[in-house]
Amino acid sequence: MESTMGESRPDATHHVDNQPPEFAPRDLWADDAALRESLGREGAARWEGGVARYGALAGSALYALGFDAHRDRPRLRTHDRFGHRLDVVEFHPNYHAVMEAAIGYGVAGLSWRDGRPGAHVARAALSYLHHQVEPGSSCPLTMTHAAVPVLQQVPVLAEWAEKAAAPHYDPRNLPISGKSGVTIGMGMTEKQGGSDVRSNATVASPLSGDAYSLVGHKWFFSAPMSDGFLVLAQAPGGLTCFLLPRWRPDGSRNAFRLMRLKDKLGDWSNASSEVEFDGAWAHRVGEEGRGVPTILRMVMLTRLDCMLGSSAQMRMALVHAIHHARHRRAFGRRLVDHALMQNVLADLAIEAEAALLLSMRVARAVDASTRDPGEAAFARVATAIGKYWICKRAPAFVNEAQECLGGAGYVEESILPRLYRQAPLNSIWEGSGNIQCLDVLRALGKEPDCLDALRRELAGASGLPDGFLSGLESQLAGAGESTARRLVERLALGLQAAVMGQAGSPLAGDFIASRLVDTHAQTLGTLPVGVDLEAAIERALPG
Repeated sequence: MESTMGESRPDATHHVDNQPPEFAPRDLWADDAALRESLGREGAARWEGGVARYGALAGSALYALGFDAHRDRPRLRTHDRFGHRLDVVEFHPNYHAVMEAAIGYGVAGLSWRDGRPGAHVARAALSYLHHQVEPGSSCPLTMTHAAVPVLQQVPVLAEWAEKAAAPHYDPRNLPISGKSGVTIGMGMTEKQGGSDVRSNATVASPLSGDAYSLVGHKWFFSAPMSDGFLVLAQAPGGLTCFLLPRWRPDGSRNAFRLMRLKDKLGDWSNASSEVEFDGAWAHRVGEEGRGVPTILRMVMLTRLDCMLGSSAQMRMALVHAIHHARHRRAFGRRLVDHALMQNVLADLAIEAEAALLLSMRVARAVDASTRDPGEAAFARVATAIGKYWICKRAPAFVNEAQECLGGAGYVEESILPRLYRQAPLNSIWEGSGNIQCLDVLRALGKEPDCLDALRRELAGASGLPDGFLSGLESQLAGAGESTARRLVERLALGLQAAVMGQAGSPLAGDFIASRLVDTHAQTLGTLPVGVDLEAAIERALPG
């Protein structure tokens, strides 16, 4: 008999046991009771079929595509091999597949292609599902979506608005005339200014009509692979908004140079760059000197997407934590059967649902803002409140979910490291926390309709602890810059409680008991006695 001594077998050293199965494929729509309920409650039931199909796609094919799209980062090609200037960004094919699916389903354009009430809510649900599996691509999708109403102001740019809203993704580097769909990027920030865009130094010199020549730079040029960019520059009449296309109207390449791609903490699948304009052709959008008000038309939309994005990151981190805990055993029991782990998971579930419900309520307000002045006022202030609070909660939330997985949650083969790197972005993008709080103070102090809308929403809450609303009124009366964060946090918690109660969420009472009645401890997993922990976990992800 031939000896097998010295031979090794693949399984000779150990047997793989006590490991959870793969998370995906899963149906992200079918798993999410809070999202399903929100879609109908906030007025978008007629789009349920499309949203449901996208939830199934996101949790299967798009989830798988996202790993390579994220790992194989975009690369800048400034020149071809002959020395001709290119200024293009190359992506992994999976990134293009993800973008094609998102745009085809309406993540960028549904709100504008279908003018019926509720379209913004349906589009918000699509964005929330998409961001769970590939958040980097949400940046160009959000900017393209938010740019449409700005472009619609200018009749000569109607083709740009129409093609930005179209359900067609075309990544080819061609003039707009040769494409059925386009994407839009943005360039606001300069080295010397940051959030203070009024200090921008890029100069816009008139050519003829509404055409200008731009000379200057942008320190953050978001989505430089886009077909066109909304930028701010100093025209003779002051800071002005412009559409700067990749190609001039005569078909020649526009005069801008991509200098380098930003090496970012996260958001790896998306490209951000530095750029220089050397006589770049641009078309004015809005009046000279009205650049900031023109761009502010986008802010309500992009801030809503920040809320949705952070809510989506919470959701994906939560369901991974629950999935792991249901299949991993420690000390003789499944992790999910340990009381302390149950408290952590249930607390995460309450936080995630509160974030989603407030985001979807704001989506309804945004949807109705052109028809209902009260809803417009609520959207104006609630987007800043929600963006501040939900985006602040996401990094700590994702870290807590990582801890549920232990070391496995710190390894790239899991999605948690990607979510953790992504989590701080939304609190920085579209105005940091201080900017949001100052904006809330400005809205409440100078726009009485915003304060009235906020009071109406809070007055509709049920189950709030005695003295909560009167305490808020005292804070409002004494509001100042140094205490703005404290005020906005309480407003956010009050709005979340109100929305959860109006929605009939089974977690509404637990939210109030843990966030408003008792002082919630500094960490998640500190729910008070009496919360049905198992029910909260089961609602978050059916077993």
